[in-house]
Amino acid sequence: MKIILKYTFIFFLTISFSAQEIENIFGDKTEIYFSFDYDKKKQIDKISKIISIDHKSNRLKIYAYANKKEFLEFLKFNIDYQLIEEPLFKPNTSSTRSNWDYYPSYNEYVSLMQSFADSFPSICKLHNLGTLNSGHEMLIVQISDNVGVPENEPSFLYTSSMHGNELTGYVLMLRLIDEILNGYGSNSKYTNLVNEVDMWINPLANPDGAYAVNDNSVSGATRYNANSVDLNRNYPDILDGPNPDGNPWQDETVMFINLADSVRFNLACNLHTGAEVFNYPWDRWSNLTADDDWWQHVSAQYADTAHVNSNNGYFNDLNNGITNGWDWYEINGGRQDFMNYFKFCREATLELSSNKIPPGSQLPYYWNANSPSLINYIEQSTYGLRGVITDSITGNPLEAKVEIIGHDVDSSHVYSDLPVGNYHRYLVQGNYQVTFSKNGYKSKTIDVAVNNNLATTLDVQLSNQNNTVGIEFQENPKTIVNSWDILGRSVLNKKNTIIINTYSDGSVEKKIIIE
Repeated sequence: MKIILKYTFIFFLTISFSAQEIENIFGDKTEIYFSFDYDKKKQIDKISKIISIDHKSNRLKIYAYANKKEFLEFLKFNIDYQLIEEPLFKPNTSSTRSNWDYYPSYNEYVSLMQSFADSFPSICKLHNLGTLNSGHEMLIVQISDNVGVPENEPSFLYTSSMHGNELTGYVLMLRLIDEILNGYGSNSKYTNLVNEVDMWINPLANPDGAYAVNDNSVSGATRYNANSVDLNRNYPDILDGPNPDGNPWQDETVMFINLADSVRFNLACNLHTGAEVFNYPWDRWSNLTADDDWWQHVSAQYADTAHVNSNNGYFNDLNNGITNGWDWYEINGGRQDFMNYFKFCREATLELSSNKIPPGSQLPYYWNANSPSLINYIEQSTYGLRGVITDSITGNPLEAKVEIIGHDVDSSHVYSDLPVGNYHRYLVQGNYQVTFSKNGYKSKTIDVAVNNNLATTLDVQLSNQNNTVGIEFQENPKTIVNSWDILGRSVLNKKNTIIINTYSDGSVEKKIIIE
């Protein structure tokens, strides 16, 4: 009993000391930024379940964020760490919208989004995915030639800054919306995108983090949301279940899950900062996706184009600007893997700048370096294998499974989408056997060739297994082609013997003839 009391007392002192230390470290902050050295990836994979590792991390040093609860857990590893004071953002006082060289206030952001829809009502629609407790709205614009009308075209999603202090993409997405809308009818690429793609663009996925101090400036922006939760660890996880971070789904998470339930996105990208690299799945485990070759093709296209349009040294982190997520470090509860695994959408993570909030004066440079790549990535949604799946008798569109047997794994198959019945399957150049199936219908497998950066259209009609109800078919009567006895001899005398008849339709019948 004495021993138990002794150890209980010591444990209490340890917790009290750590809690006091945390209070001194955090002050009035809700999160801190720090770094530490490491030499074993397995150690980092374990720690990444506790704290939020930053994309600035490399193979020798880890950079990470933590709230008070997370940091207390981290201290139990007894790892030396260095606190980092992030530079205070200074707004550009001589900025103009024509140059897109500044970060707007929250109210200006809302006005900009509304003005896009008001100025281009035939091709742009503003949606509010929900309002947070702070009053901040989760805004997204939809752009298409027949906006709001389902068509035979892919649905594409760009969303930026789910980490509130990673804001390069915030302004680049606002500018992308502006450029596409104003270029419609005059710029052939923009016009084609509007005509051929159902585009959704959300410039700011964490407004509470971006405007953590006040709505007038992003100075003091935080990575986490208002509840000190990392939104990119808050999604259902492939292995760890619905709440991998131990937190309930945040309002922001629920809003995006609801959006993905409502719109079957085919291709997407999640924009961040802290590095300069195109990160493709998986983040959660070492398995390669079924379409790893396609991901490498698409990510290399993005990086190579960025290299052409930027200064030397830009966008060359890790493998010359591209990386498999897990090879970099493991993420649990990330949105990229959630979209790929649970929503059958090809989503990547894009890191735009090493500086999380670069000076406003540098934003035009990042636009010039990335805008061609951003457009190319949207264009990728129109390529690959695509078509419409319908009922062979009624012509009605079907929601059917599109699968490549022996190739697809880990939810890499896709489904056609109603009310159109269109499907979009992204594949690297090659020959494939594609199976189309739906309960109650006869499956169909078709050989098809796919080329890089081109669309292969394959419309498919599936036959209902019960499609003969109410329909009468006139069939040609079948005739006997040959008759054999049980020894395989041609039958001449058909009395008192066993005969085997083969018919014109290929069927076989045994008969015993007795007279």
